[in-house]
Amino acid sequence: MITYKEIYDAAKKERYSESLQPLPKNFIKDFAAYLKEKKEAASEEKDVFSDSLLKTKKQLENAVTLFQEIMRRRRKKIFNLVLIASETGISKQDFNNMFPIEKDLFEDLIKCVEKSDHKLTKQVNGEKSEEIQKNELVVFLEDIEDILDFNGEKIGNFSKGQIANIPKEISKILIEDGKAELV
Repeated sequence: MITYKEIYDAAKKERYSESLQPLPKNFIKDFAAYLKEKKEAASEEKDVFSDSLLKTKKQLENAVTLFQEIMRRRRKKIFNLVLIASETGISKQDFNNMFPIEKDLFEDLIKCVEKSDHKLTKQVNGEKSEEIQKNELVVFLEDIEDILDFNGEKIGNFSKGQIANIPKEISKILIEDGKAELV
């Protein structure tokens, strides 16, 4: 079982260190048990003005605030590690100090950065992005009211002469019907 002092010390270490601090593997689970115990103790107390009840409630509020601070600071450090790792690689020590949920966050963020870098490289090399290739620029030859795309979402209310970037499949249908033409 974790104590308030251990939560406080963990927050203090995380606050004053640049790297992720090692925390017990069961830290989150122990914190959840701590919260449950304190909530039960606060609800069992009959005298609402007792010093022990007020102390328990205040300690509970502070513990929640400290835990949120710990997790926010750890997340910020993970974001920084993602930036560093996307360029150079990551220190095994920091990766070992992550909770499983933090490792998942790290991996997901690395994938997002790599995907973004790949798109950027393609654009720098003059290739059209995939999103632009899915759409076509058309000019409408007549007024068009509500159109539903293939996902059932409304696009539309186009005026004659209006130019719009719409999905290729829809532009193909409109062009075949003589209602629009490619720009």
